[in-house]
This record gives sequence, structure tokens and C-alpha cells, in this order.
Amino acid sequence: MSPIEEITIDSQYSILRIENTSTETIHFEKEMDTDMIQFYFCLKGNSKFIFNQGSYALGLAEDKSLLLYNPQKQLPIHLEVSPNTWFIGILISIKKFHALFSSEAEFIGFLRGDNINKKYYNEEQVSPSMAIVLNQMFNNYMNQSIKNLYYTGKTYELLSLLFHQTEDQTLENCPFLSDEDEVVKIRKAKEIIIAKMTEPPTLQELADMVGINIKKLKLGFKQIYGDSVFSFLFDYKMEYARQLLDNGNYNVNEVGLKVGYSSASHFISAFKKKFGTTPKKYLMSKNSNN
Repeated sequence: MSPIEEITIDSQYSILRIENTSTETIHFEKEMDTDMIQFYFCLKGNSKFIFNQGSYALGLAEDKSLLLYNPQKQLPIHLEVSPNTWFIGILISIKKFHALFSSEAEFIGFLRGDNINKKYYNEEQVSPSMAIVLNQMFNNYMNQSIKNLYYTGKTYELLSLLFHQTEDQTLENCPFLSDEDEVVKIRKAKEIIIAKMTEPPTLQELADMVGINIKKLKLGFKQIYGDSVFSFLFDYKMEYARQLLDNGNYNVNEVGLKVGYSSASHFISAFKKKFGTTPKKYLMSKNSNN
């Protein structure tokens, strides 16, 4: 699976999804017209934009979003994505964007009449509600036939959250995430269960390892990642197993062992629960399509 995926919705709108799980920095370049607005979200890791043949660089750190728009000058994409980084880009024309948010234009700075021809650069924090949507975009298993529809819905959701005028309500509605230290601990918990996916700790052990109350761990994890700890881990293990099968270097039994199933039958049952087919039939279907 390529770490860079550009999903073209139409001639005025595309989505850039980058999941760099390698140990090397990857690069992406694309020419952009002056009528295009660029939205970027870094869920994990960090990335860097290069401008003017390398004379200027603009970083985008974890949990940050960036808006770039300059109707007077082209802003081609020259992006460096660091290892272990999850990154989403939304590239949309001002015409299409204005049509989507025409009734809310007065609340969006660069859509106001007196600003329409001005450049606009803005960096914001990725809120917990936005982080949920971004995680869903990296952990979905959509059928190819509805993939574009799914990503369209999720990017519209992201943009509406980005321009929400009462974002503080997010923290009021989720008191378990009002402390940034707790958010860091919950993200650490996610890293631990992934690293120990073959023998994961219990919820209490996990809470103790990161130093958080188990209730806050359960509720906070669901708020950030949209799922319970072990449902998230199950999805992660199945997706990792699917990628191992795609690589063709391991048989079904070996893949099962690598994701923590000592019994091949238990792995096959879990895989079928997630993807609706057995690993063997999945491979047969994949090979017949190649």
C-alpha cells in the first residue's frame, strides 16, 4: 500500500492522505492554481512545506492544522513528511468552497467580501473532535465503490469543525479531555497497546502504565479515537494482518501469529468478522483481480 494517496473527487476538489510508517522522510510535490485553498491536518508526527526553491520552510507539527490561500500567487505543494506521520490535505477551489459555506461566509475570514482577494495563512490546534474524524480517515475499511463518498463526508465534517465558532463547547462536553496532560497519556496508551498487540495489557494495567484513572482512560480514548481501547486494537490488528497478507511474505498461520493469535482458527474467525471473508478467500480474490 502506497504511503501517499491522492483521492480526486472532481476537478475542483481532492484529498491527500499520507501515512508514512517508514523510517525515511517522503516527499510530495504538486502544482496548484491560484484559486485553490489548501487545508492540512497533521494527526501524528510532523511535516514541512518548502517554498521558493528551498529559501523558506513552514513546519506543521502534530495536532496542528494549516490553511494556505493566496489568490495572487501560486503556492505549489512541496511537502516533506517525516517518519511515523499521519497527514491529511484538502485541496479545494475557492468557488467550490464558497458554494459549500455560502450561508456562513460572514463567519469565515477569507470569504468575507473585503478579504476575497487577500492571501490567508492560518494555523490552528486540532481539537479532540477533529482528531476523531482524522483517525476515522486513517482507520476506515471502505469498499472502493463508496470510498470517495466516505472521504467527501469526512472532509466536510472536518471543515465544519475547523470553522465552528464555539469550539470551546468541545471541552465543556468532554471534561475528560480538558487537561492536555490527559490527552498525552491517552495517546501514550494507544502507542503501548499497538506495541504490545500480541500480548496487550489489561485496561487497569494500561491505566497504571500511563498514570491515569481507568474511567478517564476509557472515556478519553473513545473521545479521541472514536472507539473503545480493545475495539480500536482489534481494528488495528486486522488492518495490519491485511497489509501483511498483501505483502505476500507470510502465510495465513504466520500472519495470525504476528498479530497475536496462537490459533489459526481464531485468527480466521477474527479476520472474517472484520472483513466478511476468510484470509484465504481474501488472497484468492486479490490475486484474481491482479
